[in-house]
Amino acid sequence: VQLQASGGGLVQTGGSLRLSCAASGSTFSDVVIGWFRQAPGKERDFVATISGGGNAVSYADSVKGRFTIARDNAKNTVYLQMNSLKPEDTAVYYCAGRPFGLRSSRATDYTYWGQGTLVTVSS
Repeated sequence: VQLQASGGGLVQTGGSLRLSCAASGSTFSDVVIGWFRQAPGKERDFVATISGGGNAVSYADSVKGRFTIARDNAKNTVYLQMNSLKPEDTAVYYCAGRPFGLRSSRATDYTYWGQGTLVTVSS
């Protein structure tokens, strides 16, 4: 599975961005997708995850109510809609794939990783 994240950029506090994770190389509906983020000097943290069919999602407490993960299996794409952005959301965001697995918040459970897209939220 090849994953490519896109959609990052510079936004002001309170603004919105939508990230995309485009996949190729596998039956997309068999792949759990997770979003993680890594701020400078910090560890990679879980953000959200979605089941292969799209009917089950999970979020980190820090983004619950502000971020929404969704997928369009016909387009082999997962989206992360980010609203009410805060400076502490600034990070490189990565999408990751876990074929034939369950949703997980652990980065080590994911086999495939995209290259990351930078989100910067200015105060």
